[in-house]
Amino acid sequence: MAWRAAAVAQLLLGQLSLCPLRLSGASVQTVQDFQLKQPQDKVVVTAGQNLTLNCTTSGNSSIPGPVKWLKGWGTGNETIYDQTGVFPRVTRALIGSDTDFTIRIRDVQPEDAGTYYCVKFRRSLDGDEVFLHGKGTVVSLQGSALVPSIVAVAVVLFLLLLGLFIALCVYRRKHRAKAESQCLAGPAAMGSFSPIPLLCCAGTTSTPSKVLDAETSHLPSQQSSKEDDNIHYADLQPLPAAPQHGRSPGAACSEYASVMVAAK
Repeated sequence: MAWRAAAVAQLLLGQLSLCPLRLSGASVQTVQDFQLKQPQDKVVVTAGQNLTLNCTTSGNSSIPGPVKWLKGWGTGNETIYDQTGVFPRVTRALIGSDTDFTIRIRDVQPEDAGTYYCVKFRRSLDGDEVFLHGKGTVVSLQGSALVPSIVAVAVVLFLLLLGLFIALCVYRRKHRAKAESQCLAGPAAMGSFSPIPLLCCAGTTSTPSKVLDAETSHLPSQQSSKEDDNIHYADLQPLPAAPQHGRSPGAACSEYASVMVAAK
């Protein structure tokens, strides 16, 4: 009976040695003299920066199978890195090392938040199966890379507003130049002695006779209309181009008539 009890105890000890030893809360996981160390519990990183996840192995190196990084656990896990795949944003810290499987994830984005596991697989006839894995590293993000984006949007908006302002200034300058050219062309076509009615700034008309009457009303009283020897003439002179700030586009150019009376 004693030898049977000893055999049963030895069998139980042998079965327990085949089971993975996972210590809750410990960073080192050990099974069959193979150790896997994933020391980081939590990592906080800012979006847009690089993330480093540490993982090292030691002990029995004769166990065939790769070491991979998984995001999440169970049926919804995602392979972040393995030794045979291509992952643009993920690289090994020590390429070619058989014991250091630390990885770096560049340009971290909000969707990269989650729990990452360093996993040792054992090759079998049915494919690779999980042999040992780390306790997991919880990755969370603080803030984001929105500040550079906001600055870029602000710069674009500023350039657009600046372009609109320049276009408006060019349009107003062309419109003003066109109005001034029309005003300068009008008096040149009229000539020095034009019989057409004069146009005032408000666009009202007046006849030369009315202008003459207005000017002759200021003459001395001794000059009567009976003196036929008096000479009356009008000299029409265009005024210099006036500023365009307060004048509407339809207003005509200003002119004045000076009447000079010479008596014998």
